[in-house]
Amino acid sequence: MTYTPQVQDYQRSLERSRQSLNRADRPDVFTLAGRQWDLLDEVFAPVYSPSTGVALDFLGLTGPGAAEVRGGSFLEIGCGTGAIAVTAALAGHTPVVASDINVRAVENAALNARRHAVTDRVRTVHGDLFSGLDTDERFDTVFWSSNYVLGPDHYEYRSAHERAYVDAGYRTHRRYLEQAPLYTTPGGRALLHFSSRGDHPCLTRIAEETGRELRVLKSCQVREGEYGNDIVEHLLLQIVPVG
Repeated sequence: MTYTPQVQDYQRSLERSRQSLNRADRPDVFTLAGRQWDLLDEVFAPVYSPSTGVALDFLGLTGPGAAEVRGGSFLEIGCGTGAIAVTAALAGHTPVVASDINVRAVENAALNARRHAVTDRVRTVHGDLFSGLDTDERFDTVFWSSNYVLGPDHYEYRSAHERAYVDAGYRTHRRYLEQAPLYTTPGGRALLHFSSRGDHPCLTRIAEETGRELRVLKSCQVREGEYGNDIVEHLLLQIVPVG
């Protein structure tokens, strides 16, 4: 993976967060993967970042491969608008749980579940990572398209929206690496969507410290031109307990 200081600059990512919240052309409804989605204030806007579309592709929920999805339970951490969780339900996954630490994102995901008539298959929960779940819940797929930019350990968030862009001290990533495999069914997968905006060597060290191995399942390079002309590599990682 190629590392560029400008791409990894947490202050630049916080500015991206601020711009996304305050743009005059921020829509109430946007189109992604051939469907329309509601977008509430204070929620991460997929229209200004390619990451949600990349995640849908990585999971096989778009394109010709989408017809080959064969269900299974699905948990999305950091669901935002719920576009990924709802698309998973539409592709045959059931049950689906969409969780977010941002209350407005939970509302947004529920709104989009109603828009696409999958409220019987999608449950929305408010929580920090897995805190909103019952301790005995297990899923065939656990997925997080993470806030992969590394912020200073001492950084204090000024809004819930900033959490979608920056992870202070990679504290949330550490907890996800530790906990995600514990919520999978036998044979299930714990997945993480990461990118070169993040610090991959640091993530690998944390994985080793928590007794986890990171396996690259898929990767792609994307030109992210909304706030510059960056070439960003996106990765789909599987988190595997060592031993």
